[in-house]
Amino acid sequence: MKLVFEKSRPGRRASALPRVELPAPEVPDGLRRARPPRLPELSEPEVVRHFTELTTRNYGIDTGFYPLGSCTMKYNPRVNERVVALPGFRDLHPLQGEDGAQGALELMWRLQEILAEVAGLPAVSLQPAAGSQGELTGLFLMRAHFAARGEGEQRDTVITADTAHGTNPASVAMAGYRLAKAETDARGNLDVEHLRELVSERTAGLMLTNPSTLGLFDEHIEEVAQIFHDAGALLYYDGANLNAVCGISRPGDMGFDIVHYNLHKTFSQPHGGGGPGGGPVAVRAELEPYLPVPAVARDGDRFRLDFDRPQSIGKVRGFYGPFGVFVRSYAYIRSYGAQLREMSEVAVLNANYLLARLRDVYELPFDRLCMHEFVLSARGLKRAHGVTALDVAKRLMDFGFHPPTIYFPLIVPEALMIEPTETETKETLDAFADALIAIAREAGERPEELKGAPHGRPVGRLDEVKAAKRAIVKYGFDEHPDLAAGPAAAVEAPKGV
Repeated sequence: MKLVFEKSRPGRRASALPRVELPAPEVPDGLRRARPPRLPELSEPEVVRHFTELTTRNYGIDTGFYPLGSCTMKYNPRVNERVVALPGFRDLHPLQGEDGAQGALELMWRLQEILAEVAGLPAVSLQPAAGSQGELTGLFLMRAHFAARGEGEQRDTVITADTAHGTNPASVAMAGYRLAKAETDARGNLDVEHLRELVSERTAGLMLTNPSTLGLFDEHIEEVAQIFHDAGALLYYDGANLNAVCGISRPGDMGFDIVHYNLHKTFSQPHGGGGPGGGPVAVRAELEPYLPVPAVARDGDRFRLDFDRPQSIGKVRGFYGPFGVFVRSYAYIRSYGAQLREMSEVAVLNANYLLARLRDVYELPFDRLCMHEFVLSARGLKRAHGVTALDVAKRLMDFGFHPPTIYFPLIVPEALMIEPTETETKETLDAFADALIAIAREAGERPEELKGAPHGRPVGRLDEVKAAKRAIVKYGFDEHPDLAAGPAAAVEAPKGV
């Protein structure tokens, strides 16, 4: 397939914009272009055909099973898309006055109330736009809390688990805290004795996913919470795995003080490739004054944005958050109603069914019932046949499946992290399990076939070492002026780029 620039021809247009007699904007000399941008020039049919062809090469949740552990790529009901496309929601302007946005504000307020109940905590801000931003917001709330108590300088360390998502330590560093890492015990829980050694008067808090990225619920969570609270520290709940426990257990009841939700994972929102998402934060009552502004408030039958929060950490994003995500999540939750726990129960059932089918074929690092996801290891295949988790993942593509998450969490060698979610049928799960079982058999019979996979995709196995050492990151317009109308091929970037 040709690149869009290769199809470009000078002078072709898909549409023409009318000339408007407006004064030319004043652009500072340092920002002014010396020449027009080099953009592809195509007719409308060429544009439509190009991007339609690209869509046929995409793999997404609408085309097949997406078992990415920790990413929770569930099917998104089409009714949610119809609801979010209602004109009153779709056409709402970010600067719309409160009188003209009462329906949207009411939906947001009601979503806050639902999320507060799910977490077991009284106050919620919808503002963070992603789980990672929810993490950072939670740590800023933690910092504001200790600053108000005169402990801002003393409390300088946050502890994370060695199974934590990579965003946890990144958020800790961005919030200005020192990082300490807690180990995992033989059962897949936090090592309580190691925690006791780490926690001190300098500890601000713990960031923990429960169930963890191993897909295991921490059996000592109440003891863990007591350790931190006795030291005057706070507990932060990474809600990436909330899909396992909704309506069954609540982070607030476990002892957590701050919780973020991944709306796009738990409550339906097409995501991947960097967004869009939603990362609301819930807190205990004593932390509510620090939540971002504005807050969505209710006065009788009227809803408004409340900016009068003098202790707030301020805004964490422009306007109030990803409104389309709120609509989809609200619709998804209301579709379950009081039976929301059924979502989590089926997700856990599906994961344990897959685990039961695969546990004797791949190594199981922690022999326990899992929650919504589980981690296997391909180290037995590597030891016996030289076949790695990467080889297994690539071969799955030939069977028509998107690979699971691999090599994470880092404490499991040759990790295969699988999450089926609640939206997949038993037939789909069986086909996926059959494929993994067949691949394990192939590893012993013809391992070279796995090492060369995938064999039937538009792009084969890439040389990852060469890609890293000789990265091609831009088109060489300056080096090749003849490509101004559209480059025929990419050229290598200079060293250091």
